[in-house]
Parts: sequence; C-alpha cells; structure tokens
Amino acid sequence: MLKNPRNLLWLIPLVLLATSPRWKPPLSVFLTPRGGFDAVTVDPLRDDQEEHFIMDAITITMYNRGLEEWIVNAERAYTGDTDREIGMEEVDAVYTGGEQERTRITSSRGMYNVDERHLVLIDDVVIVKPVSRQEMYTDLLHYYNTTKLVVCPGDVELRGPEFTIRAGRLDYDMLTDNYDFGGRVKVTSSDGGKS
Repeated sequence: MLKNPRNLLWLIPLVLLATSPRWKPPLSVFLTPRGGFDAVTVDPLRDDQEEHFIMDAITITMYNRGLEEWIVNAERAYTGDTDREIGMEEVDAVYTGGEQERTRITSSRGMYNVDERHLVLIDDVVIVKPVSRQEMYTDLLHYYNTTKLVVCPGDVELRGPEFTIRAGRLDYDMLTDNYDFGGRVKVTSSDGGKS
C-alpha cells in the first residue's frame, strides 16, 4: 500500500484515458452545435435586412435644409411592419421650423415613415399654438414633410380667442398658411354669432 496519497494523483489521467470510449460519444453529442445560425442572414454588409427594436424615451429630430424643423418625443417607440416605419406611444412633438410660431402637438400614438417623411398621429391629437392662442383637437392627423401639408381626415375642432370652428375635415398648407375645412363646417364667434 502507498503511504502518500499524493502518489495516487497519476491514476486520474490513466482512468480518464481508459474510460474514454464510454463517456466521449455522449459528451461530443452534447457539445455539438445545433443549427439556427445562418451566417448569410446576419451579414452586416447587406442593405436589405430588416432590424426591429423597441425603445423607451425616444427623440426624433427632423431637419430641413440644415435647420431644425421638428422635435418628436415619445415615451416608447418600436418598428412597424418594416424597419423603415417607427411606431410611437405618448407622442409630444414641437414644430420649430419656418417663419411660423412654435407649435406643440401631443397624441396617444403615432407612426413615422422614414422613406416618405410622413408623420401620422392617432388618438387624442391636440395642437397648441401659444402665441396666437389657438388649439386644435382631432383623432387623426397626417403630416407630409415633403409638401408641408397637414391633413386631418376626421372631425376637427379649432379654438381661437374669438372663435370656434368644427368641421368634418381639415387640410392645412404650412407653406401658404391656408386652411381648407371640409365636410359640415360650423363656426361660432365669441360674440355668440353662429355660421
């Protein structure tokens, strides 16, 4: 019998080598990679890949000819049907561009299409122009950045210091500052007159 247990240490590699035919096949099966990775689908050099995300507290800043025009904040953002559409929740936007006054817009939801530069605000849309003391309420607003056109295809209420306008539709051209109300239009002035 060996008096020093340290001398038994050489037996460990001998036992592993002698028993390897028994444990090596199950271990190699366990350590074999199992599919699901295709190097072509994650190639960072390809442009046609879609990437999806969900983010909290996002800010989108839109520029026109090098000048800041829109600052759009949202509590949550995510990709839409494609990675070129950004869906948003609890939207708070400020229009800062052009010769016009700063305008604040809030809504419950929104969608921004990057390619078309098209902003859609949905549910509880409120537009506030503090200098002219005007407020507008609607449930759906489309803003086309390339043409500077605001379209509200549903019911709209516009309140000013001396008037209230209710209409079935609104088209607003930001370049010419022209309003075009459609559908049934009802105007109430502060002196109580109705049209």
